[in-house]
Amino acid sequence: MAIRSGARLVNVGHGNVVVAEQIVAIVALDSLPVKRMIESAKGSTKLVDATNGRRTGGVIVTESDHLIRSSLEPATLAQRLTSERGASD
Repeated sequence: MAIRSGARLVNVGHGNVVVAEQIVAIVALDSLPVKRMIESAKGSTKLVDATNGRRTGGVIVTESDHLIRSSLEPATLAQRLTSERGASD
């Protein structure tokens, strides 16, 4: 997938970025349905680990059904997404 020019990127921790327009949801890891989604995505190309070896804090769900594990908490990720979206409007 090519990133179009002018795409807004959101830092999800440790130098990893995600295209802001592709984000559907940011969820906490503490619910059983989210843990099941991660388990079913393991072993496929749909699970991206952006934790850099740290504990998972939040999970980002994208339009393409990719799950991105981040060590940042969902509130922090949401704040970064909001500030990125606000900066370009």
